[in-house]
Amino acid sequence: MRIESDETDRQLLAALQQNARLTTGELAQMTGLSQSPCWRRIKRLEESGLIDGYHARLNRRALGYGVVAFVSISIDFQTEARSSEFVEAVLAIPQVVMFHGITGNADFLLMVVAEDLDAYSELLTTRLHRLPGARQVQSSFSLQEFRRFDDLPIPALPA
Repeated sequence: MRIESDETDRQLLAALQQNARLTTGELAQMTGLSQSPCWRRIKRLEESGLIDGYHARLNRRALGYGVVAFVSISIDFQTEARSSEFVEAVLAIPQVVMFHGITGNADFLLMVVAEDLDAYSELLTTRLHRLPGARQVQSSFSLQEFRRFDDLPIPALPA
């Protein structure tokens, strides 16, 4: 569902996406609004769901996670019960930082962080290979990160 927004909303979204710690006063100054209308716009953007939350961007390397793996998993059969059991088991693994159901050769794609290859190997053998219904598990490792999934492009306004 697309929410109606104008150029000022786009400016607010872009500014908050870059730095969610900006004050209402700073945002108002950036957009040419006074503080009260700026605050009301931000509240409207939150209530509409365009702003889904505020988060601190953590540095995975500083936290000790040197390995990023993309894990494709095929499960043995797709029933609602089996899929639910699988999803619950994956969501219980804290090292899984992104998790999608996908089309193609695999059924699910996970992004997993680990301290090092030994830690990933342990996670693979003790958790990922033992996921309910996991038939095939394939890992690909990130060698170099060019862009993180932090910022979404803000769509242009219709002409």
